[in-house]
Amino acid sequence: MAAQGRGNAAVVVGVLLVCVLLSAAAVAEAAVFNVGDRGGWSFNTNSWPTGKRFKAGDVLVFKYDATAHDVVAVSAAGYKACAKPAKGAKVYKSGADRVTLARGTNYFICSIPGHCQSGMKIAVTAA
Repeated sequence: MAAQGRGNAAVVVGVLLVCVLLSAAAVAEAAVFNVGDRGGWSFNTNSWPTGKRFKAGDVLVFKYDATAHDVVAVSAAGYKACAKPAKGAKVYKSGADRVTLARGTNYFICSIPGHCQSGMKIAVTAA
């Protein structure tokens, strides 16, 4: 009986090891996307996500002139209305921001007056 118990423990350890390795592989596969491609985060970027496939954990890199723009994570309503971000909204201002996507639709706008209305916004859906 004791020998059988040790064999079961080895199987459990083996299964756990495989699970850890698969999890690490999934994390390693996260893709990095430069928003706006070579043009960066700018006006008329709203169509940039079209045709791209995103997964939760992928990273968006927003490159822009930090003296002229910002990036704000907003709700669907804030995105649609190009509304001033709610108090406590995450505002990025570095000019080279990295944002990890959550599962579902992630919304981003530039909060400088008039910029969102000029297409400086994106909605990215991550599977």
